[in-house]
Amino acid sequence: MKLLLLEDDAILNDIIRLSLTSNGYDVVVAYDGEEAQDLLYKETFDLLLLDVNVPGVNGFDLLKDLREHQLLTPAIFITSLNDTQDLKEGFDSGCDDYIKKPFEFDELQLRINNIKRLYKLDNNQTEILKPGILYDFKTSSILIDGHSNVLSKKESKVFEYFLKNQERIISIEELIANVWAYEDTPTHSTVRTYIKNFRKILGVACIETIKGVGYRFN
Repeated sequence: MKLLLLEDDAILNDIIRLSLTSNGYDVVVAYDGEEAQDLLYKETFDLLLLDVNVPGVNGFDLLKDLREHQLLTPAIFITSLNDTQDLKEGFDSGCDDYIKKPFEFDELQLRINNIKRLYKLDNNQTEILKPGILYDFKTSSILIDGHSNVLSKKESKVFEYFLKNQERIISIEELIANVWAYEDTPTHSTVRTYIKNFRKILGVACIETIKGVGYRFN
């Protein structure tokens, strides 16, 4: 699981990073908002841990910008701002959780675990799609009555994004923003090819086309 940590206090940044890496997370750090923005345009992440009062773009504005560009990566604010208005602004900007400093690392891990559960970010699991059909996150395989259909690395990321957003209409632009890093942005035709391949495996009805809007995984 790959995390972006934005924290301008170098000592706290290092402490949080070491705590997370010791628990098996891949952590990329940033010390100001502009550095974090650059990383988000170059790489994809599973979870964002964002301080608010940082040099450059503050955490609230950074997340608002991401959400306006349909980048929906789960985000937790970790901040010393602790009054009700700050809390409201944090959630209004699009965060999934809000931790007030000082905090216990056990609390941070519990909140990360909750995000993992909600967004199916634990890749050591399987999910039943329907009787006789399941998806194995560990091997990136769709299993149909025991027969394995192994997906490529990018196919698995696209498929897992649909799994995490079942019954919700997803545009091609949203898929691209959340699955591809900006330097390798695909064409719409490429995305449609992935969807066509999923339909070959699971049947046409598995992904519904909502004309003029996007796709919905059923």
